[in-house]
Parts: sequence; structure tokens; C-alpha cells
Amino acid sequence: MAFATDRDLPAIEPNVFRDLAWLGQRLISGVGDVSGTTLTLTSFDHDFVNANIDSGAVVLIAGVAHEVLSRTDATNTEVSKIRGSKADPAIPPDAGVGLEILVYTFAPQLEMVHREVLRLAGIEPADEQASPGKADIVNPEALIPLEAFGALHLAYSAGGALSGRDSHLASRAAMYMGLVGRERARVKVELDLDHDGVADTTRRLNVVQLLRA
Repeated sequence: MAFATDRDLPAIEPNVFRDLAWLGQRLISGVGDVSGTTLTLTSFDHDFVNANIDSGAVVLIAGVAHEVLSRTDATNTEVSKIRGSKADPAIPPDAGVGLEILVYTFAPQLEMVHREVLRLAGIEPADEQASPGKADIVNPEALIPLEAFGALHLAYSAGGALSGRDSHLASRAAMYMGLVGRERARVKVELDLDHDGVADTTRRLNVVQLLRA
């Protein structure tokens, strides 16, 4: 599972679910009511349990992206307007009844980037017995921006390929490609090799270190 989640995408690019929902995987289409931070589905094709909707997901309420804080049951979730940080207090959505509810995910794009980020750090995601492995990364939150930028680049590149290289979508793709490069050069991966809970070594992404013989 990727370190970044769907909610990390609109935190960077507020319009991504408006611009590119058609490229995402639709999980739920329905109608619901909002009171405080509680979203209740009243009519739907799939419920929150069947669609595996939980913290980190994004739900479009009347066309506006909101993040899921937690799932209460099959038809109720706690939601918030997109926060600047996951540590910030919830921002209640606008109340309403009979609102259009749509849930899309860019999980395939996030997972594709996640696997590539691990390989750049010298970790093979397909090998669960590899050492070091994904579980040895002690600062996964540091990789969230890179994964989010990468997923946004993939999504906008796909949209730009269909709308033309001079389109708004193509220009966004180019911007996120630049952000991927800068973030990749900046970020460090901290690894706990002896499993004592403390980082033992730090790796740059896809940088070969030469040692004098």
C-alpha cells in the first residue's frame, strides 16, 4: 500500500478530482445528507464497507472534494473539507440533504509510483523477504509528497495525452514532472536495519555511493 492516499492529492491540487475524475476508478455513486462532519448515504450503488472507504479516501459532495476521516458503518462516515495537514482539526462540510455523492480513487496511480519510489531506494517491493524492506523505512511520511506528485503527474499526463500537448492538462503534467524531480533530489529515506526502532542509515533515491578501495 502506498504511503500517500487519495486525500493527499487534492491537498496539493484541489481540482484534480474535478479535472480527472474520469481517469480515476469510481467506487460509489449515490445521494446523501450532511450534518456536521457526518455524511450519510441515503441512496447508493455501493456502500462504504463494500467499497472499502475509510480514512484517507476522497468523497465528492455536490462536486466538491472532501476527505474521509473515518468510517462509522456501511452508510455513515466522518468527513472534512480538505485540511492543510492531517493533524489539523476537521473542517465541517456545508450541510445539506439529497446531495450528489461520488467516490473516485487514484489508488492504481499511487501504487505504481509507490513501487517505483521503493525501487529507487533500493527496495524491491515484489520481494517480501528483501532486506532492507518497506517495513524498515522509519520516515514514510517524508515520501508522501513525492508519491503524490508522481501520481498527479501520471494522471495529468494521461489526461494531456487525450486533450493535446498545449492543453491545460498537459501543462499541469509538465509542472508535476518538475516537482517530482526536485522532490526526488531532496528527499531522504531513513532505514532501521537492526530493527531497534532507530534509523541506522540514510539513502538518497537512486544515487550510487562510491567507496575508495
